[in-house]
Amino acid sequence: MNVNEHTAAGCRGREILERIGDKWSLQVIAVLGERTLRFTELKREIEGISQRMLTVTLRGLERDGIVARTVYPVVPPRVDYALTPMGATLLDAAITMVSWAEGHLAEIDAARAAYDARTAETEALRSR
Repeated sequence: MNVNEHTAAGCRGREILERIGDKWSLQVIAVLGERTLRFTELKREIEGISQRMLTVTLRGLERDGIVARTVYPVVPPRVDYALTPMGATLLDAAITMVSWAEGHLAEIDAARAAYDARTAETEALRSR
């Protein structure tokens, strides 16, 4: 692989990492790893996600081949979302990242508070 090919592959890799590494995608992948869900069920399972953000996230994951969208020709229309076989290969990583974040909330909150206090103290000293 020459330098230009490596650079192009790295850029494409970053593009995919941006998709699967955002907070909503990781949660969608983790939740869909448990079972196939309808849109409203997914929205209920993922605290804080808006309808618009869930729609955008699902479309991106579907476009990248990570999530499959199945539309059933019934009235009212029924749409199910599930991980594709490729998407299932991300499941362990997604669960690990989501669990890590949830497991370290208190430590992260403490680190942020300490950082904010140091920053406020530094700013106070500068403004004297």
